[in-house]
Amino acid sequence: MEPRDLAGAQEQSGDADGVPAAFRAALDALAAVRARPEIELEHIPAPKRLAPFAHAIGARVPDPDGEDEDDEIASARFIVLFDPQGHEAWHGTMRCVGYLSAATDEELVDDAMFSEVAWSWLTDALGDSGAAHHTVGGTVTRTASTRFGELAGPEHSVDVEMRASWTAEDTDLDRHLLAWLEVVGNAAGLPPPGVRLLGPSDRVGSETL
Repeated sequence: MEPRDLAGAQEQSGDADGVPAAFRAALDALAAVRARPEIELEHIPAPKRLAPFAHAIGARVPDPDGEDEDDEIASARFIVLFDPQGHEAWHGTMRCVGYLSAATDEELVDDAMFSEVAWSWLTDALGDSGAAHHTVGGTVTRTASTRFGELAGPEHSVDVEMRASWTAEDTDLDRHLLAWLEVVGNAAGLPPPGVRLLGPSDRVGSETL
């Protein structure tokens, strides 16, 4: 799978001439983002009532072992809300909203520290990417499910959901999106970018791992 970019992200419904310069600059920054190969990006409908201007991007991590091309181990959304007049609750004009859902290790559902670790994925990623921000908040939820009868799917599954939002202090939203995609990768259990986990066939005849 080739890395996906967001070329054309500046396309927005409505009169393009009415788009504020700050919001257009933010969309231009998003258009330059390229996700790692395991993550697919696409444009999705943006919410229309939360702010005068909005843009949304969907992300998914397909399951390489899935029987169907629609099988996935994680899905996410990244939404940008912009209000030129500012928003009292945001303490700014540009709000980033992220949502993700991912299948995770069954043992982690009983780990009392997992939620704190998962939340640190976001705070660390925002800091490491240089995404200037403030007023960050959100929730981490872990759920365990057991299927019975003829319902398709694994008998036991554990999922993690994260909802987060923060106010961007500039229009460099490429940094913010890249930070969120790092969180998605962590939730999906992907190795660090550029690292490929070895399978049995990779080790045959190898002297080192």
